[in-house]
Amino acid sequence: MPYFTRLILFLFCLMVLVESRKPKKKRWTGQVEMPKPSHLYKKNLDVTKIRKGKPQQLLRVDEHDFSMRPAFGGRNVGCWPQGCEVLPSLDFTMTLYLRHYWKDERLAFSSANNKSMTFDGRLVKKIWVPDVFFVHSKRSFTHDTTTDNIMLRVFPDGHVLYSMRITVTAMCNMDFSHFPLDSQTCSLELESYAYTDEDLMLYWKNGDESLKTDEKISLSQFLIQKFHTTSRLAFYSSTGWYNRLYINFTLRRHIFFFLLQTYFPATLMVMLSWVSFWIDRRAVPARVSLGITTVLTMTTIITGVNASMPRVSYVKAVDIYLWVSFVFVFLSVLEYAAVNYLTTVQERKERKLREKFPGMCGMLHSKTMMLDGSYSESEANSLAGYPRSHILTEEERQDKIVVHLGLSGDANAARKKGLLKGQMGFRIFQNTHAIDKYSRLIFPASYIFFNLIYWSVFS
Repeated sequence: MPYFTRLILFLFCLMVLVESRKPKKKRWTGQVEMPKPSHLYKKNLDVTKIRKGKPQQLLRVDEHDFSMRPAFGGRNVGCWPQGCEVLPSLDFTMTLYLRHYWKDERLAFSSANNKSMTFDGRLVKKIWVPDVFFVHSKRSFTHDTTTDNIMLRVFPDGHVLYSMRITVTAMCNMDFSHFPLDSQTCSLELESYAYTDEDLMLYWKNGDESLKTDEKISLSQFLIQKFHTTSRLAFYSSTGWYNRLYINFTLRRHIFFFLLQTYFPATLMVMLSWVSFWIDRRAVPARVSLGITTVLTMTTIITGVNASMPRVSYVKAVDIYLWVSFVFVFLSVLEYAAVNYLTTVQERKERKLREKFPGMCGMLHSKTMMLDGSYSESEANSLAGYPRSHILTEEERQDKIVVHLGLSGDANAARKKGLLKGQMGFRIFQNTHAIDKYSRLIFPASYIFFNLIYWSVFS
């Protein structure tokens, strides 16, 4: 018996313990308890977003057929894409916020508290939205991180704001004839896919003000000069007329990068090729290696520029500059070839002349002296007793009179010493060919003239 009593007491205590742990039910007062805001969150709550009493369905989506456009069978619908905010990111690629406005009376609701209702992309699949697509688009997608970047806002009178974040890669008919001193005008075109202008009219809500760009936007190669909007009708023979909206923007290419990477190196190579005009014409290895180096460097610059450019079938501005520079470098090599050939021919003639007149064997190039012009031509020709037939011709004696001094006799030697002591001003004749002297002036002047024409035409 004591054992049975203990068991009953234990069960009774267990029941009391279970009942004490059950939550107590509050008496219904007909009011919804508002959660007390935290002291860290001091922003006032929007009372227009709070539903009082029993929740009710404001948007009666299930009561209408949203497969048809609004006001079907009556007037057409106006849709106003409002905002295309371009973000940095050219085929060309744009990231934009595309916002549509239209009115659908089937979505109207009566509410004294809610000025609007905002939804995410889940409601879009249940109602009618404009079937706008991008003409000439190669690739486009709606961003979905962390969820679909879609917003739908419905107003009590049935007006709808539909916004989405899209990245579009579209085709732009670029003209590279002035590259890299060019400006490009591209356009992004929007159009309804199914509805003609009799069913759906597309407008820009605020004209050019509908386009808003990020003030901090910057592109690596281009400067955005201006945006503007246009609209026109597009005709398809099989389906009819459609409204088409255009986002037109003009881009100006930055030139500083190409100045550093293309124009300055090409100009320096041309100027380097002119150094050979001041090198002795007998220094064959120096002049040949300098010419070949500049030619190969210009070839590398041209190849590098063309590798990063679209393969077009017309001549670009940068091609004109590079190829003209290449021609100048190549002509400097040909100039030395001509100088070297004429020098060889001249030496061959002198060798034959010495063989023909053995008495001149003692005359060397090191003994060749130059007369500055203090004496007359007749006095110079009488030096060393040379016949006039062996004196230099008039063409070879344009600026300076070359006098050959023989060493055959004492009288000639004494006369030579007298000339050296006089005011005639002999000095060693330098082996500079006339072609080199003219090239030092003609090549730089021609290249400067070309640059003046080039930058005045293309800039």
